[in-house]
Amino acid sequence: MEILNQFAPFILIFAVMYFFMIRPQIKKQKQEKKFASELKKGDKVVTKSGMHGKVLDLNDDNTCVIETMAGKIKFDRSAISMEMSLRLNAPEKKK
Repeated sequence: MEILNQFAPFILIFAVMYFFMIRPQIKKQKQEKKFASELKKGDKVVTKSGMHGKVLDLNDDNTCVIETMAGKIKFDRSAISMEMSLRLNAPEKKK
């Protein structure tokens, strides 16, 4: 019983870290993966580097071609920012 009392704080710290740090990160990764797999032609997107554009073509090798004001650029789907793209496509609130 003394051994359990000695390790109880470590077990508690691990449990707290799991529920407040690890679990939300895993959930976010799943959402980003789902977002990248659901991209379709014509979607307006923003890359993580800040480039705005529209999806022209989706390739099987996990890349996509994005049309920007400068021309067409090929990006990896993981380079597209989920948060910024969703914010860009969100309907505007009326004031």
